[in-house]
Amino acid sequence: MNSEKPIRIDINGVLDLHPFSPEDLSTLIDEYIEACLDKKIYHLRIIHGKGIGNIRRSVHSLLDRNPYVISYQLADASGGSWGATIVNLESNS
Repeated sequence: MNSEKPIRIDINGVLDLHPFSPEDLSTLIDEYIEACLDKKIYHLRIIHGKGIGNIRRSVHSLLDRNPYVISYQLADASGGSWGATIVNLESNS
């Protein structure tokens, strides 16, 4: 069990994964998507960093399984390039 203090994140459509452990991604991403839907936020930017791509692949795999995700793609140069993923959510949830 992690004894560190919980990390507070704003529900604003931008999720920076840098402060989190890879083991937290599964529940974190699903819960963040649900929180965004509750606030009627349907376009997200998930910042996973560039690195060697392991976190990006994990994020994309989780997005593939989430029923609210309509589509996603790597961000353009102004949005973080291949260090971030843009996600479009279903708006009738």
